[in-house]
Amino acid sequence: MIQMSKKDLDEKEIKETADAAAEAAEEIGEAAEEKISKWNSRRIKYGSMFYIIIALVLAIVVVINIMVSMVAKRSPLKIDISPDNRYDLSEESINAMKNLTKDVEITVTSTKDYFEALRQYRENYYAQNYGVPSDIPYDMIPEILDKYSVYAQQGSGSVSVKYVNMDIDPDIINKYKENYNGDIGSGSIIVSSGGRVKVLSESDVMNMLAYDENALKNQQLIFNFAGESMLTSAIRSVTDDDIVKVAFANTMNGASLYDAQFYSDAAHTFENELLSKNGYDCTEIDIAKDELSPADYDMVVVFAPSVDFTEDIIKKLSDFLYNGGNYGKNMIYTPDFSKSGLTNIDSFLADWSIKVEDNLVYDDKNAIMYNTMVLLNVSDTEAVGALPNEKLPIVADRSRELSQIKKNNEDIVKEVLSSFDTSYTADIKEKDGKFGENGARPVIMLSRKERSEEFKLLASQLLVIGSPLMTGSTYIQQNNTFNNANVLINTINNMTGKENGTVIPDKSLQSSFIAPTAKQVRNIRIIVMWIIPFIIAAVGVFVLLRRRNK
Repeated sequence: MIQMSKKDLDEKEIKETADAAAEAAEEIGEAAEEKISKWNSRRIKYGSMFYIIIALVLAIVVVINIMVSMVAKRSPLKIDISPDNRYDLSEESINAMKNLTKDVEITVTSTKDYFEALRQYRENYYAQNYGVPSDIPYDMIPEILDKYSVYAQQGSGSVSVKYVNMDIDPDIINKYKENYNGDIGSGSIIVSSGGRVKVLSESDVMNMLAYDENALKNQQLIFNFAGESMLTSAIRSVTDDDIVKVAFANTMNGASLYDAQFYSDAAHTFENELLSKNGYDCTEIDIAKDELSPADYDMVVVFAPSVDFTEDIIKKLSDFLYNGGNYGKNMIYTPDFSKSGLTNIDSFLADWSIKVEDNLVYDDKNAIMYNTMVLLNVSDTEAVGALPNEKLPIVADRSRELSQIKKNNEDIVKEVLSSFDTSYTADIKEKDGKFGENGARPVIMLSRKERSEEFKLLASQLLVIGSPLMTGSTYIQQNNTFNNANVLINTINNMTGKENGTVIPDKSLQSSFIAPTAKQVRNIRIIVMWIIPFIIAAVGVFVLLRRRNK
């Protein structure tokens, strides 16, 4: 038996202990190495994810902005939450821009800040002079201008808008003066295409927002926005290849042709709101002194003459319509509702198989407010054409009764509009003396003279409107309430062969609404497109840093 000394046992224990310690140290080292490896791996993993997520967020923001910019060029992305849709175009203007085939340049001779200053000025004016709080959103004009650019890109044409400061560079508008003889001041809007220029003056821009006078009397401010109709009409006028030149007889031997007390509003609205805004180039003439050449004009308008014409004037009108046997000319005539005994004019109309009776048309049932403001039916749908809203009423105020003269000639006479069968007539002098049976009466008639030449049909036409007051601003400008504007412009377009255009309705702006201003829209855009994505990215970075440092 081998016996070990105490010393040998101590050495053996020490060795075993050392081996165990070494083995334990090795295990601890391996465990520590594994832990360090895992920690490094985790660090690399989360560090990589941190940078990858940041890169992805930035990439998404960039891609979204690029996509928004591309889509914005084709369709407006701003959401109009106002109940009156004040910040968007009407369907009529949108279609006009989509059908645009030419490039249009709109130059505003002021900065965008001008419209905010104009808003504040007008609001202070109404508050100080009428004691009425108001919201006059002139800031909607730049927004509307932007929409023209957007919608035009959906067609083959384009609309570009730029703002210039005439105080800094007054010579920037010189290029327009080559094709425009009038003055161009600060605050104007210049619409041009090719060599044609239309200028909306500072006064026109201010009048884009007009208040309702009756509402103002009741300490209320209700505004109608006419800016869209002005701008769309200006774009049409510089791009329309089918311009009809009109001689609008405004005076006779220097005196007003019509009784200005009754007809100045109706004549002005007819010329400027109805014709000029729909592609008719109107020139005011003196029917006695000025030449009425078929080479210069396509149509002549004689509005409510208060006295009879001389034989020379009648011959001038007849020669214009006959046009040396070539015809191709048109005329619109409307009588004064109180004048009779205009012998020469009556003879001229008789030559076209139309008579203006010495009667006024009344209706106790189918009328608005008064029995002289009678409602009308469309008698000739072909002459009137399609209407945007056939349910809107057509109103003739104090209309003369028209009738057809049966003659052995080849005149083609049509009733365009007539009263309801509940209407009756009264003498223009007695007014209260009802006579005749109830029945429909012609209020607008169209007469046509034509002849054939080889394979061509040559024709001239005369349109007689029995009620001059039906072209007043009440009926023409309130085209969301009355159908007068659309009926008349369609009839005139069909008569002249001009492509049908639609009347751009004015917008009635509600006083109580939630709608962002232009400044608010810019702030919303910054918040949605930049601040919100930045906050999301910052939150992501914060979370990653917290997890990384655990």
